[in-house]
Amino acid sequence: MTRRNTIVVVTALAAIAVLAVIAIRQLGSTGPAVSTAAPAQAASSAERAAMLVRWHSPVIGPATAPVTIVEFLDPACEACRAFYPYVKQILAANPLTVRLVIRYVPFHGEVSVEGVHILEAAREQGLFEPVLEALLQAQPAWARHGNPVPELAWETALGAGLDLERARTLVAGGSVDRLLEQEVADVTALDVGRTPTFFVNGRLLQQSDPDSLAQLVRSETARLPLAR
Repeated sequence: MTRRNTIVVVTALAAIAVLAVIAIRQLGSTGPAVSTAAPAQAASSAERAAMLVRWHSPVIGPATAPVTIVEFLDPACEACRAFYPYVKQILAANPLTVRLVIRYVPFHGEVSVEGVHILEAAREQGLFEPVLEALLQAQPAWARHGNPVPELAWETALGAGLDLERARTLVAGGSVDRLLEQEVADVTALDVGRTPTFFVNGRLLQQSDPDSLAQLVRSETARLPLAR
């Protein structure tokens, strides 16, 4: 095992330990909820906003868009993969008013952490969106439950244009692992127990289905001054 891999594994284990507690606690509450939206629970709206969007959070869409979808995403999560085309449809239908902010949730352990490493390297190279889409498309190959093959994720990213040498240098520096520690802390504080989890302008989408997400986005865009 190389020094870089040792850093990755140690960080992954720390993240998994925290997230496992959340996952176990939430195991019985992952079915459909009755309400479509409710305020995110935090000490104050300012603290909640700070926890939902960090300075390092990847953004797809206009940075100043008045409607923000925050998605807590695990790159190895099958549901995230299935949901992503619907999120893209919402963004395409609202190109000026809606943005997507990605937060990382490594529920699937080391393979998820490796996916985050790749995505952050892609963001640093200005390739976040194409690499994300490539990883999600190839997810059944590299993130097979019980038999993941992380190197296939790197090969997939290479095919999407990622400079692997530059990417591995970034990861070896430890900055992505430090970022991931913040992600885990926010996941814990916001009580995120499943992926994908969505917030729209700070409001939690309790029923995770595409129609409910689209409905909540429509309700937020209708509140904009230009929509009246």
